[in-house]
Amino acid sequence: MVNQFLVFQIAAVCGLVGMTLGWRGVMMKYAGFYDLPTAWNQVFWGILLGGAYASYADNSLFIPYYEAAVLDSGNGELNIIQFLLVPLLGTIGMHLLLRRQRVRKGGSQATSGWALGLAVGGMLAIVLIQRKLETDMDEIWDYITVISLAFFAPRVEGLITTFHGTLMLKGKRWGAILRTTFWRTLSLTMLYYAWFNPIAWVFIIPPILLVKDSADKWIWDSVPKEGKRRWRRMQADKVREVNAAKNNQNEKPPQGTVFYVDHASNDEQE
Repeated sequence: MVNQFLVFQIAAVCGLVGMTLGWRGVMMKYAGFYDLPTAWNQVFWGILLGGAYASYADNSLFIPYYEAAVLDSGNGELNIIQFLLVPLLGTIGMHLLLRRQRVRKGGSQATSGWALGLAVGGMLAIVLIQRKLETDMDEIWDYITVISLAFFAPRVEGLITTFHGTLMLKGKRWGAILRTTFWRTLSLTMLYYAWFNPIAWVFIIPPILLVKDSADKWIWDSVPKEGKRRWRRMQADKVREVNAAKNNQNEKPPQGTVFYVDHASNDEQE
């Protein structure tokens, strides 16, 4: 019992660290210019939904395959209905959360989607890391898998759910459900495959890095117009402050220069 508790604690810390690192990117960049309370509210609901989603996926998809591939028990056949149903149910749950009046009122589907996706991906990472820590962990690749799951699983879900929110902003509700269900099915498959074969990260990481710039644009599009104006004004002020500091540094007199002041005494002039 103690070992199980410690394993869960380690997995939980890894998952929460991954969520924090995901938040420190684009969400910190535009902090103060979007609906932050709603985003934090989505994190709470994402933890609840993500826990149910990760647990259901683990019981219906991961464990049957694990028993067949590793323990040589079970038939190992893929249940295509479960394979499609699990991501679809998860997508519908996230869609309903992004359809709430609180989210739609401020047009914050994209920023709320990133927060929601980070939480869901963090719960998924916790379950998979816990499964990995319960194995022997006798190779360096096992530790690489744990670190990669903690870092990339929240980001994958964050990207997918942000894309979902962006499509909702454009009025593509059914398109958002169908398209993100496809990407969520693919991501879940790749994460499970990477659990068994770390070489899969070679195919997972590059697309995440390529889509990252698009995520910045999706988040920016969901920032209110007034927030965009304030953000641009703040950036312009920062540029002016930097330029002014450089000019002052260039105009700084060399050391040893004596300035003559009319009302100063001779001793003060020296």
